[in-house]
Amino acid sequence: MSALQRLLPSTEQHRTTSQTKKNTLLLTLLQTLTPPRSFVRRVVPVTQALINLLREIHRRLQNLFLFLTMSKPTSEPELQSFAPEPPPPFDPTQPSVPISYPIKTLEDLESLSYLKSFHYPFNIASVALQSGSSSSSSLPNRRRLLVCHDMQGGYVDDKWVQGGTNPEAYAIWHWHLIDVFVYFSHSLVTLPPPCWTNTAHRHGVKVLGTFITEWDEGRVISNKLLSTKESARMYAECLRDLAVALGFDGWLINMEVKLDSGQIPNLKEFVNHLNQSMHSSVPGSLVIWYDSVTIHGDLQWQDQLNEMNKPFFDICDGIFVNYTWKEDYPRHSAAVAGDRKFDVYMGIDVFGRNTYGGGQWNTNVALNVLKKDDVSAAIFAPGWVYETNQPPDFQTAQNRWWALVEKSWGILRNYPKVLPFYTNFDQGHGYHFSIDGAEKSGDPWNNISCQGFQPLLDFADKPTPDTIQTLVDFKEASYSGGGNITFKGTLEDNAFPTRRLFHGELPLGNLPIHFTYSVKSEGESQLGLNLSFSSALNQSISILLAPQEMNQFRNKFSRVITTRRLEKPGTVPGWVIQEARISMNQCTLTEIHAVCYRSQQELIEMRPARRPVEYFAVLGHISIKTSGKNSDLPPSSSWLVEGEFIKWTSSSRVYKSLSVKIVWKLKNGINTDAFPNYNIYVKKLEKQGVGNQDGKLEEEKYLGTAHVEAFYVSDLAVPWGTSSLKFIVQACTADGTYQKLDDSPTFSIDAEGP
Repeated sequence: MSALQRLLPSTEQHRTTSQTKKNTLLLTLLQTLTPPRSFVRRVVPVTQALINLLREIHRRLQNLFLFLTMSKPTSEPELQSFAPEPPPPFDPTQPSVPISYPIKTLEDLESLSYLKSFHYPFNIASVALQSGSSSSSSLPNRRRLLVCHDMQGGYVDDKWVQGGTNPEAYAIWHWHLIDVFVYFSHSLVTLPPPCWTNTAHRHGVKVLGTFITEWDEGRVISNKLLSTKESARMYAECLRDLAVALGFDGWLINMEVKLDSGQIPNLKEFVNHLNQSMHSSVPGSLVIWYDSVTIHGDLQWQDQLNEMNKPFFDICDGIFVNYTWKEDYPRHSAAVAGDRKFDVYMGIDVFGRNTYGGGQWNTNVALNVLKKDDVSAAIFAPGWVYETNQPPDFQTAQNRWWALVEKSWGILRNYPKVLPFYTNFDQGHGYHFSIDGAEKSGDPWNNISCQGFQPLLDFADKPTPDTIQTLVDFKEASYSGGGNITFKGTLEDNAFPTRRLFHGELPLGNLPIHFTYSVKSEGESQLGLNLSFSSALNQSISILLAPQEMNQFRNKFSRVITTRRLEKPGTVPGWVIQEARISMNQCTLTEIHAVCYRSQQELIEMRPARRPVEYFAVLGHISIKTSGKNSDLPPSSSWLVEGEFIKWTSSSRVYKSLSVKIVWKLKNGINTDAFPNYNIYVKKLEKQGVGNQDGKLEEEKYLGTAHVEAFYVSDLAVPWGTSSLKFIVQACTADGTYQKLDDSPTFSIDAEGP
């Protein structure tokens, strides 16, 4: 996996044409100078001198790109020309826009300086691995799917911890097909940005970072790492401490250097100690070995599990096999693994570089072979769909590609599994941001941490005009966040097509459950929910939730429950919130489908048949909980909100700018785990003056969403006529309840100076 094709920032639509041309030209140069790939079998003999030359060119160009891409978020204007003086080196101890970044030296790893940086508190994952998953045990005893993310060298749009401004940023939302997610880059220690850990954990998927040594620099690092057994253990413990502190689940170990045979005992000590210390600190964690260096120290990719790499496999949780394997290699690997065959992850490169089946749109060819031989799969670089601009657009191409994976491999995980369950169908990017139906921001954005539970929509490759198209839509108005599910097409009089939303595994006790969902529709379009349950006797029960009494549905479902329209103060016109209470003692909720139909069905049956009519409805959110009441939120007096690193800068005669870190916590040490995120706002109060004796308080402005108890405001433009600023921290609960702004804690700053 060479980093060279991943170094450029993606050429999304929001970037300027000139910058795109620059990136394209430089990418061409990089590809021309690319040395043989590390992480795949070398296929072209190259002299050592040429390799060293290309490495040096690679290193210098990489430093150039880091300079261009790590200094400013995508929300700021693109760099149009080289500055005469380079900016000062990145200093992680100084306040700046929070970012995720890797560790590049053993010295920084040993000192754990990352945990002392300004950025560390923002990089802690806030979502624990979903309850009901294998959080405290081994992975399921079945073939599994590992996905290794490699996008343009890593840390692109996803590095902006508080979110960026690219509404078309890359994301994964087919988590029901994944067991393990690896964040990969070519830096020594790749730490997963918290956005990936948060959304993966929400869906029950484990997240691993990457430790990699490669090239001559990697050989020097490996010599120091493996100099003694004590050093091997010490660095293993540093990796463990990072995973524990940041909240992810383990490591992929990729030693892609030639070693002396005498170093192998210490390498085994490193892997074994990391594996054991991770397990003791994070139950259910994983350490996976990559098929690279052999037990004799040779850098030879085996493309299978055999006697050359099995000693490493035996002391950790699995092996990621290099992806240039032949058709019979999975079967041989399974035989060598014995009862651990599911811990063998056969690699598949989606870019298709010498991979079995050719990858790309034929990735399922390799999956079918692995399925037949009953071993696990490791898909590398699924961002191929995004990076190569597969037609007609990313959303469609992404859904089509993952539909091939689902058809071959099957659904691996179910949700809902626990209560409360809440989803707003947000993919973590969009063109607006809403709360309770009201648009709070019309600015484009991206933040994968905001991704809600994703629906399991069936992919229709070529939908016909007379069908109901169903899609996650981040351009239509949203009830919450930036996403929704849109249903549109034509509908016959008596038709009521259903669309799969979730495949659940939610056991219910004796308490009733409360369903709430929001809908915006046009004309006669109506939307209900079809809930499927299994009883203790394995009987199937189907219940329709609909806002009207529909006699024609009586024979179609086990029960029809008429929902109650929930009158919620402040609900935006057009959005209708439906609520229902259901008692299903000792049953399990197994499926949730949307049901599309037309209102006034009884009248329709009495009149002549009409032509199909246009159907349009939007599903904004679904909430399932055991109580019909909203969660209790602590009053503002229960919170302590403070400002740190306050810095004013005179920007112009009209504005000055403010940077400040806002931190908050509940008083008396009360835990804040009940609040998965917080929305941050600011209000500006004008100075008093003639005709304005009391000052004028502007409408609150949405600044962003925090997933930890801190938010950094960077270079906020403040008019000189402002007397003070009031920052508002709005807590949100797991069931989607937002605290009223008037009841939310605040922090004020005097704007009279400097």
